[in-house]
Amino acid sequence: MAMTADAADFRSEPRLVSTKMDWGHALRSLRRLLADKDDTHQVFEIMRALNGASTANGYQRLLTTVEGGRIAFERKEFADRLMDDAWLDSLPEGSVGAAYRNFIRAENLSAEGLADVSREGRNGDIDEAHPYAWFGRRTRDVHDIWHILSGYHRDATGEACLVAFSYAQTKGLGWALIALGAASRARKDKQYPYVKAIWQGYKRGKAAQWLLGQDYERLMAEPLEAARARLGITPATIYNSIPADVRDGAVPKAA
Repeated sequence: MAMTADAADFRSEPRLVSTKMDWGHALRSLRRLLADKDDTHQVFEIMRALNGASTANGYQRLLTTVEGGRIAFERKEFADRLMDDAWLDSLPEGSVGAAYRNFIRAENLSAEGLADVSREGRNGDIDEAHPYAWFGRRTRDVHDIWHILSGYHRDATGEACLVAFSYAQTKGLGWALIALGAASRARKDKQYPYVKAIWQGYKRGKAAQWLLGQDYERLMAEPLEAARARLGITPATIYNSIPADVRDGAVPKAA
């Protein structure tokens, strides 16, 4: 059977997204992050070095969920939705989306700003038209929504706890490395339960439903407390026991 020119082009060899791990690069980036907790670029360098296989596995897992096939087929860029102020303003008070809207505006954040940091020093692979690259962008773009769902703020302890939470959810070794680095640094301060808070972050992430399988447009309109209950996200009791004014002191900021 003859193959048309268009079909031949479609069947041409694709450029593969790497799933190899680079521990040397990850460890160098971790040292830089520990030295400067505001160097968010190093977080993405660690993810790039260690999370390729988990991103591929996450995409395959998405396809096995009830709505994952549709979500993967549509392959929407959620950052575009999160940059739509009219859509954010339409979300009801008390919802996940309203909490997210208030959070990013109070902190002067944006989904595009986070995306721009993730692109620094890259050769365009982050924006590649590939299912694994798309799933990596999806994971990146919901980070601040996980702040809302988990109840962890953007202080250093909150970020470290969310990193541990994210490792439990994604199995990405980059998250694990940062969590271990944060816990190692936090062990020096015995006055507050920083390490226990990070460990609880992992346990909370493990106990919750798999968040990357959620329909986020629907989730954003859901009442926040109802969403937490449905998803099995328990209160961050140990983190909340640490006074807000010391949460930045003992651990590096992870995002």
